[in-house]
Amino acid sequence: MTITFIGHGYVGLVTATVFADFGNSVYVIGHTPEKINNLKKGIVPFFEPGLTELVKKNIDAGRLFFTLDYNPAVSSSDIVFIAVGTPPQKTGDAELSTVFEVAEKLGKNLKNYTVVATKSTVPVGTNKKIEKIISEVKPKGISFDIASAPEFLREGSAIEDTLRPDRIVIGTQSEKARKLLVNLHKPISAPFVHTNLETAELIKYAANSFLATKISFANAIAKLSELVSADGVRVLDGIGLDRRIGRSFLYPGAGYGGSCFPKDVKALISIASDYDYDFALLDQVEEINKQAKRDIVRKARKVLGEVRGKKIAVLGLAFKPNTDDMRDAPSIDIIELLKKEGARVAAYDPKAMENAKKIIKDIEYGPSVYKVAEGANLLMVLTEWNEFKEADLNKIKKLMRSPNIIDGRNIYDPQEVKKLGFSYIGVGR
Repeated sequence: MTITFIGHGYVGLVTATVFADFGNSVYVIGHTPEKINNLKKGIVPFFEPGLTELVKKNIDAGRLFFTLDYNPAVSSSDIVFIAVGTPPQKTGDAELSTVFEVAEKLGKNLKNYTVVATKSTVPVGTNKKIEKIISEVKPKGISFDIASAPEFLREGSAIEDTLRPDRIVIGTQSEKARKLLVNLHKPISAPFVHTNLETAELIKYAANSFLATKISFANAIAKLSELVSADGVRVLDGIGLDRRIGRSFLYPGAGYGGSCFPKDVKALISIASDYDYDFALLDQVEEINKQAKRDIVRKARKVLGEVRGKKIAVLGLAFKPNTDDMRDAPSIDIIELLKKEGARVAAYDPKAMENAKKIIKDIEYGPSVYKVAEGANLLMVLTEWNEFKEADLNKIKKLMRSPNIIDGRNIYDPQEVKKLGFSYIGVGR
């Protein structure tokens, strides 16, 4: 089968590469000459474990092609996926201008029957607008069908999630389109959820917002546990063993971030508002997430008394491990709050520092855990990289001015750390 992906971000590039590895001929259309030229050489614009190797393998096999042109990519494809970004506007609504722009471009380049499937996260009703745009610009006599095929990839494990997803959601009103999409996904063993367009569009927002809710609930329990002298981690262990609840995403910490949860929570609040529904639950999910970040700074004050003039070594900048993604990373707000209170911040991340430097200014960036720990009054863990878990804490203690740790991801055993002579504060502990 020949397919095209418009967009080469996490979703577009990972999914395109996996489908190429299944033996399909896959085009990836971008709009930035530099990025497309780099991709042709196998240079991936972001860090994702295993992706560079898989891209190079399929380029060499003659199955994966990168281009700036819609023709012949779209005109020769059985299925075209829209996989461009839908960032949040100030109102919380998803920005859809790029989606509609590429819909018009691809519509003009249709030459045979084609399924146009949207992988971008879009509000309810968007696919019908895409259908209208394409209908107005396509060549006469050319037929097409619209489908919604939302993705559920996690950065850091995107290839595995594409190969072994929990489910494959296909929303369409066309049986012909449904059969084509099912056939494309045959190499993947996962249950199909067949729906109409609106249901598929809503599933993605509902899934991410529910996961964000679990994280905020965990942080709320952690906060309450600290106030009543309970062990919040054990509380969550206790409820997570209930099969109706589960332990996944039920972990307290420095808050959630990334390309999906913050924007999708805001978007679902906005979608609900458009239909005169006040989604107050999600308003509180957002507020608890903000509080989780403020609480990390409050703990720094508790440990140091006064943060002004003190050196704080921050370990971890990316919103999660195994990625270099800084979008809405909790580290951004936490470091800005620390800077506002006069702290001197030194930071290290194994993969995200170059991206962080574009966003977080006026701090010191160090080449290692040990370098940023030198002379620090406080060590603050904001991303749970394995490198930090395996660091030599005895060596770190000798380098620090005062042995204090705020473990914003609960990666260390409190008792073991205290035995080494550290003052330790976790989340909910």
